[in-house]
Amino acid sequence: MENEATIRLSIFLGLFIVLAGIETLLPRRLRAQSRKSRWATNWALTAINTLTLRALAFLLPALAVGAALDASAQGWGLFNLVGLPPWLEVFLAILIFDFAIWLQHLVTHKVPLLWRLHRVHHADRDMDVTTAIRFHPIEIALSMSLKIGLVYLLGPSALAIILFEIILNGTAMFNHANIRLPLPLDRNLRRVLVTPDMHRVHHSVHRHEHDSNYGFSLSLWDRLFGTYIAQPAEGHDNMTVGLRWQDTRPAKLSWVLTLPFFKK
Repeated sequence: MENEATIRLSIFLGLFIVLAGIETLLPRRLRAQSRKSRWATNWALTAINTLTLRALAFLLPALAVGAALDASAQGWGLFNLVGLPPWLEVFLAILIFDFAIWLQHLVTHKVPLLWRLHRVHHADRDMDVTTAIRFHPIEIALSMSLKIGLVYLLGPSALAIILFEIILNGTAMFNHANIRLPLPLDRNLRRVLVTPDMHRVHHSVHRHEHDSNYGFSLSLWDRLFGTYIAQPAEGHDNMTVGLRWQDTRPAKLSWVLTLPFFKK
């Protein structure tokens, strides 16, 4: 769609600047490592992941939005067969894709090979807005491939995919941000959305805690499937974020890129 990439990038950068500013002024926790070294690595990963997706676009028919346009042109997918009202189709598509991301996230914790890739995300010793963009390029490529497959299976509109990607990116940055929400606001907001305090439990060094709260957008799925933990056992101020065995290396790009290939 015309200007789709520009619109998404503008919203992404705008939200990033706002959230980065809030967590600078009102941080939830003290940092374990300097922001300069961590941010350089996390942004470098984002640049590599962007190049990875561009390369993937040459191997696959299209990325997610392009796949939605192709599925619509070919008449492929459930939504292209049943003819739902546009508003209902968009709502259901966003809901289904949000559940799919939740389920994919859970699987990356349960399958050892996938966990090797996903632990790059968890190895970040601090949790802030850049943690939301810290993923290994292979995991990003696999995630996009699965997303494209689901697009062809469901046949959602390109608008639904664009809205879903904007919501996913925005909520992921929000719930990774190191921001302090008033407790009443957090308590009410997490009835629908994943809040920073809720998702921080997922980044605990304790296995039973980081195997919980898999949601990125809606808190519904964790409550429904029994993977919800309200608060970390050690409290938000005293809990340790990251992996048990890590040191200062998670802030180094070379270490991050090679982590999946070394068993720890």
